[in-house]
Amino acid sequence: MPQSLGATSTTDDVLESHDLGGKHILVTGVSSGLGIETARALVAHGAHVVGAARDLEKAETATREVRAASAGSGRLDLVELDLASLASVRRCADDLLRQGKPFDVIIANAAVMACPFGLTEDGFEVQFGTNHLGHFVLINRLRSLLRTGARVVSLASSGHRYSDVDLDDPRFEHTPYEPFVAYGRSKTANILFAVELDRRLRERGVRATAVHPGVIHTPLGRHLPADSLRAMVERTNADLVARGKPPFALKTVMQGAATSVWAGVVAAADEVGGRYCENCHVTTRVTFDPIEPTDEGVRPYALDAARAAALWAMSEGLVREHF
Repeated sequence: MPQSLGATSTTDDVLESHDLGGKHILVTGVSSGLGIETARALVAHGAHVVGAARDLEKAETATREVRAASAGSGRLDLVELDLASLASVRRCADDLLRQGKPFDVIIANAAVMACPFGLTEDGFEVQFGTNHLGHFVLINRLRSLLRTGARVVSLASSGHRYSDVDLDDPRFEHTPYEPFVAYGRSKTANILFAVELDRRLRERGVRATAVHPGVIHTPLGRHLPADSLRAMVERTNADLVARGKPPFALKTVMQGAATSVWAGVVAAADEVGGRYCENCHVTTRVTFDPIEPTDEGVRPYALDAARAAALWAMSEGLVREHF
């Protein structure tokens, strides 16, 4: 492994010299973007990956390169999972529980971003329901399959900086809907979920962490106007250059998936447990101050233990399950 890992490190850099033979890893959202690359890197290093996707036919086509990259014991199996349907989430969890094979890592990768207002099958705002509540139910139902020493990696985002969770109005019934505010709420929820899950499971030797993959051009941005990401980068860099600061660059998909893989199978458990990670290390900057796209950092509300416990209780009430 390279002596130092950072923003430009790829999944292959992170996993250099690592043999994942015998590892059983669940990755959600394997039909596009970071999910495909995460699965590819893990399978290429010998892991048995269970890839979850809403559309299995699409996933079969999208993951051909994953199977082609398999080495040794590495293999990929697919399971159906629609995170916007708690019935689907529960079926998926029940199927995996019946199989009974323990997991070493769960990477909660699937997400939607900045979509128009809508509700999930169960009546939740789409981004909060998909990104947070779907994974909340899935992972909690699979807790008995987490081996001692297992990791749960929750894909968050610097987008959590847009907004804290709203425990009083999770469905935007009393708040004007803004796509990125809703995205921010869901990504803050992903971090808070990791904080509370880590607290609950660490005595079992299971640790949970949240990661920001970076800004990457993937199908996650399909709801954004055409060329909006490119225009954002151009505006940001014009401003940064004017102030004598280094430019901002999009990550490749291999760079974007690197932190998930690092946190899941490479980093020390005590280093990442209950923390927020980016660029293949734990973020140390916790700030209320404005943070530029080139800066690392996490908002204090996203790591607040009391806030995490309150979100957990609210989530149990919404899904009508107690974990």
